[in-house]
Amino acid sequence: MAAVRVEEVLAAAEEQEAEKRRSVTVEKELELEFDLGNLLALDRNPPAAASGLRGAGPRREALLRALARDNTQLLVARLWELPAERAGGAGGPLVARLPDPAFRLPREKPPPRPRPPTRWEQFARLKGIRRRKRTSLVWDEQAKEWRRRWGYRRAGGDPARAWLAEVPEGADPEEDQFARLRREKRERVARNELNRLRNLARAHRAGTAVPAAPLHPTGHQSREELSHVARVARVSTASLGRFQPRLPKEPAEPPSRSGGRKRRFEPLLGNLAAERSRQLELLRDMGKKKPVLDITRAVNKQLRQEEAEAAAAKGKKQSQRGKRGRRQQRVGRKSKKSGGRPQQ
Repeated sequence: MAAVRVEEVLAAAEEQEAEKRRSVTVEKELELEFDLGNLLALDRNPPAAASGLRGAGPRREALLRALARDNTQLLVARLWELPAERAGGAGGPLVARLPDPAFRLPREKPPPRPRPPTRWEQFARLKGIRRRKRTSLVWDEQAKEWRRRWGYRRAGGDPARAWLAEVPEGADPEEDQFARLRREKRERVARNELNRLRNLARAHRAGTAVPAAPLHPTGHQSREELSHVARVARVSTASLGRFQPRLPKEPAEPPSRSGGRKRRFEPLLGNLAAERSRQLELLRDMGKKKPVLDITRAVNKQLRQEEAEAAAAKGKKQSQRGKRGRRQQRVGRKSKKSGGRPQQ
């Protein structure tokens, strides 16, 4: 009895080993076409059980899952044949180098346009200045701790909030140095804001065909230029100006009828049944002899027409009442001049 049990255990172990080998070994009559750059595998082999793929049910789902698993196994086996390296050192993950893509896949949206360089980027490229990454924390000798290089509670503190201010050499001793520091800080903030708006206007001009008038560095901008720059700065936020507070005298722009998007494209890969029904509905409307009636639009048009007629009739009555009152006033004036009383 014990020998039979051992044989059963060995047979089960052999079946498990065979199942493991079958899971990583896939045989196809025709080799798959691989595009490892796009992680793409094309299977031109006819399905083994074509009759099972016609209907709908658990059998079809099982066949599709098995076919997808076999093709994925072949694609993964090809990926393991590529040269690989360790990312981030010897203890990092194993990363494979993918070759260049062979198939050109279509895009749903056009590729984004490159951002135009700023004046500082152009100057740095011209002078060969390279950007060096600096740490955000520096040692503050006064506070004896690590603090931020810039911003709130930075190292060294804000000179405008210091309790002691040094009088520069050659300056007026009666001048308020704290007021001077605050004034210089406001000037720096205003100059940085002007440069930011100027960069936005330059980038907006670079993206349009018609060049706009340049902004003068002395601050002599016209009203149209300032409104244009403010509008560009408003829509440059992540929400496209939706949550941006308005200026005190800035007019409210009317909402766009299309919701801010000129064209709306359907995705290339989606619900085919919905697309087929939409196309059939379009052909059905084109084949009808009578035009399609929009009930909501017709009712709104009728309501607007009735409101316009009612307003016109009301205005006509008011004008007639005004004429009758002016006629009675003229009759009363004539009777007063003649010395008589107006007739009731």
